[in-house]
Amino acid sequence: MKELAAHYVEELEYLAGEIQESDQLATYLDTEEDDDYNVLKDLFEPRIADFYAKVALENPLQLIALEQFILLPEFEGLFLPKILGYSVLRGEVNEQGHYARPQDHFRDVLEAICNSSNFEILKKRIGQSIQIGFGLSSDIWITNLINTFENKRIRYYLQSQKLEKYRNEFDRKDSYLRYKKQFVHDNYQTAEFPTKAIDLVALIEPLKQFIIHRIKLQGADNSTILPEITAFVGNKEFFNTVGHLQVLFLYVNFFDLDGEDRDTAEAALNKVRKSMPDFLEHWLKFLLEMTDYGLDVDADADVRTLTALDLKVKDGLSEYYKMLDIVHEDGFRAEAAQEAVKVYYSHHEGMSIQSEAVRQVIRRYFAGAIRNLEVSGYPEYFELTKTFPIYMNIFANQQFNQYLKDLSMTFVNRCLKKFIDKRSKDYQDIKKFVTASFQDWKFMKEKEIVELFKTRRARKKGA
Repeated sequence: MKELAAHYVEELEYLAGEIQESDQLATYLDTEEDDDYNVLKDLFEPRIADFYAKVALENPLQLIALEQFILLPEFEGLFLPKILGYSVLRGEVNEQGHYARPQDHFRDVLEAICNSSNFEILKKRIGQSIQIGFGLSSDIWITNLINTFENKRIRYYLQSQKLEKYRNEFDRKDSYLRYKKQFVHDNYQTAEFPTKAIDLVALIEPLKQFIIHRIKLQGADNSTILPEITAFVGNKEFFNTVGHLQVLFLYVNFFDLDGEDRDTAEAALNKVRKSMPDFLEHWLKFLLEMTDYGLDVDADADVRTLTALDLKVKDGLSEYYKMLDIVHEDGFRAEAAQEAVKVYYSHHEGMSIQSEAVRQVIRRYFAGAIRNLEVSGYPEYFELTKTFPIYMNIFANQQFNQYLKDLSMTFVNRCLKKFIDKRSKDYQDIKKFVTASFQDWKFMKEKEIVELFKTRRARKKGA
């Protein structure tokens, strides 16, 4: 956790002063009515939310310090229900649907809410967060937390939020995922960077998720986290571990680096690729997992890595990226690219991770070309499909063929919705093409093609 910058502290202190001096707070303290607190909330919570969003974009590593500052009594519990939700979601959840380790910040936020003078109002907005947080936590941890409160009313309330249904793994996981969707548009992710090998196991998964989030975040200023990532990838204590390799992969592929950041990343990459056992397999395995994280390892990412590599090193990594360089430079429809893919592919078994990585690259090119076509551009689709048989023969892979079929069927169906006049040239061109080609490629049988273009008679009324 990074300390909160002085200018942030100054702004927060000013805002806290405004809250304390406001007429709305004075009215609430006089009446103690929920409606008057809600007036206070409607006035100041949006301002706290805006400030929070600014820090999250500029200095995400200071978010925990920011949240701890907002726990102060001067903020009257404002925005704490949101912060409680963030603390619940930040914890690493294992395959069984439990926290991988105790969530101290979740405890701190919950204690601040329970000890707040406004607890009776706040508790109306935090029930689901506590239920999910308790569902993911161990019984011992929950019991120890509840027992810290002397107030029986608070203890009974917290005990009531421990739901029996969350003992069931399916219900626990399902509720967690549905709860998480409520915060899908909120930017609350932060991370702690390990500095010693002993901390790597505990911190690597949240760190990896945080970096992926920053890559996907539009308009984010990552200048404050680059030095931290650079220090991490350059730390030799972490070399030859899968976690280090994965962060290095993300850094090299998705960040535009220069100066010391670039030098450190390149040095680490070219060092670890030589010393880490099965480096290429780990690298390509993580590459293939990027689609699960919603990231696209496109040509730009490949070029970043290619630029960082010492291609004088004759290993599997150089071989792979040299092949990709030809594909990206010449275009996947060029003969030189097809030959490069064929030569590379012939050196590896069809089910190897190297072969799957190549197929993914070509699938991405076909998908980008076909999905971006307007239906009026169907002649371009016809031209594009001339490369279908070439790559189908190179790969001899049924899943790859099925992928091309799915892309093609989606495009053809779009065309048929557009060109409904069966006597039109457009409709007839598409029909002739599909009839001649789809059967050859084993996309469809003759009977299925006939059915696709079969005229549907309108049913009579009353039938």
